[in-house]
Amino acid sequence: MKTGKGPGQGPHQGQEQGLRGARERRVRTGGVELCVAELGDAARPTVMLVHGYPDSKEVWSEVAQRLAESFHVVLYDVRGCGRSTAPKPLRGGFTLEKLTDDFLAVADAVSPGRPVHLVGHDWGSVQAWEFATVRRTEGRIASFTSMSGPSLDHFGHWIKKRMARPTPRRAAQLLNQGAKSWYVYMLHTPKLPELAWKGPLGKRWPRILERVEKVPGGGYPTSSLPTDAAHGAWLYRDNVIPRLRRPRADAYAHCPVQLITPTGDAFLSQRLYDDLERWAPQLVRRTLPAKHWVPRTRPDQLTSWITEFITAQEEGDPAKKVVATGPYADRFGGQLVLVTGAASGIGRATAFAFAEAGARIIAVDRDAEGAARTADMARLIGAPHAWGETVDVSDEAAMEKLADTVDAAYGTVDVLVNNAGIGLSGSFLDTTTEDWQKVLDVNLWGVIHGCRIFGKRMAERGQGGHIVNTASAAAYQPSKILAAYSTSKAAVLMLSECLRAELAGQGIGVSAICPGLVNTGITTTSRFAGVSADEEKRRQAKAARLYGMRNYPPEKVADAVLRAVVRNQAVVPVTPEARGAHLMSRFTPRALRALARIEPPL
Repeated sequence: MKTGKGPGQGPHQGQEQGLRGARERRVRTGGVELCVAELGDAARPTVMLVHGYPDSKEVWSEVAQRLAESFHVVLYDVRGCGRSTAPKPLRGGFTLEKLTDDFLAVADAVSPGRPVHLVGHDWGSVQAWEFATVRRTEGRIASFTSMSGPSLDHFGHWIKKRMARPTPRRAAQLLNQGAKSWYVYMLHTPKLPELAWKGPLGKRWPRILERVEKVPGGGYPTSSLPTDAAHGAWLYRDNVIPRLRRPRADAYAHCPVQLITPTGDAFLSQRLYDDLERWAPQLVRRTLPAKHWVPRTRPDQLTSWITEFITAQEEGDPAKKVVATGPYADRFGGQLVLVTGAASGIGRATAFAFAEAGARIIAVDRDAEGAARTADMARLIGAPHAWGETVDVSDEAAMEKLADTVDAAYGTVDVLVNNAGIGLSGSFLDTTTEDWQKVLDVNLWGVIHGCRIFGKRMAERGQGGHIVNTASAAAYQPSKILAAYSTSKAAVLMLSECLRAELAGQGIGVSAICPGLVNTGITTTSRFAGVSADEEKRRQAKAARLYGMRNYPPEKVADAVLRAVVRNQAVVPVTPEARGAHLMSRFTPRALRALARIEPPL
């Protein structure tokens, strides 16, 4: 193996579409010449990105640009793809052994004497599993992040185990994965894949990905796609059947492994990874609500996870192997979560709960100082990144501006929590038009603005998401002193139900959280219509004492929010009285109406 530096082979500025500022070099190995691109400071830890089928290295463009801010990033076109040459003959030229030779040649060229952090997607992950488990690469790999591509050896053992001891569940798993692997059978047919890729499939592939996978349109894939895909068929022909028939018994990872599993992957069952701890003792699991091509659809999230994982290995601190410690760390780690009304109460507790699960947090509130404190604490708790933003949710223009800022600086929001709200008590006849306007502006219009502005961006991304709207038990429990407040929350509940129906087809869940009496600061800021200022202060203090005696913590509401997202629940009453009132509203509404007539203690 050696590095070539003939005409056009030495380091120079790469011209690949999407790899801005890349330095290119050629690496010769095993009769092929590999096109290698580098970004970032070469003195920093090296991250090597390996692409899958039928991609070229440009599939990593967005991830590479983001990672280059912190690392030395290396991408190369796998043999026969992009601007790398193909072996002659093709048959037998794509074995995992030869792909391992390629990896070592590139690693020696770009990071001599220092192990690299390996990241693979699809077939890039399949071959990287080989790199991470064979003895001749020990000491050359510092960590491995795998996504959408299992080890063929592990896959072979997975099949053999289910064939040796069949049960209805195991048979169903085999049949499920067998159906998902339809394309593997097609790629083993002689000549057909080559004809398809060089014909209509190669021309239509970008549109297929846009429609089915919701990947962004634009200049990728490269013009070499038909040839790349035709050559890449030999990845399957040279490796799949031999390895599945005779899987290696010593395919143990000799480096820490991070597994990222897209839950919507149409080609690979999540069950394939059930026994992975056996083969990868230093394993970190992540799940991502996305489809197969996550390097193109979720570059922000991948960058966050990869950065966190590599940083932990570089620091050598076992306690930091997984920063997030919450019960849903594998679900929300790295996701972007925006919470309104996050300066205190339920909003702050919710931001902290997502932070414990490793999410990136945007804490939004009218109180700039409070939002900043929440963001600071979120980072200490476990959020890899957290930011405070100041906005009045009732101001549509300000919310539009916030969304533009978030998109440009942080990416598309994965989970939106419309929590900001204000309280108002008093009889209907004592409630002025101005009182109504203030309550509806924040409690209803604030939610409408959030759902419309951020929900539209979720839908345009096409990778799903979740919206949580904080309603109230008052939404379905009438009260003679909460006409305006209850009306605003009832509207939020119905809005959530309508949105849930509309957005379900786009993979976006909508949940309405309906707390009862929760010990938060809203009691001290709620307004009381039709009374003097002194009487209002007295009632605020009394309400605060009553809620304090009830002492239901906002942290339990936050836990309910995370469960609602994970389970995609529609309406979630929180606290015993909220659940009881919800049941009464459905089965004994007359009794609930009778309770509403009782004069409350003031």
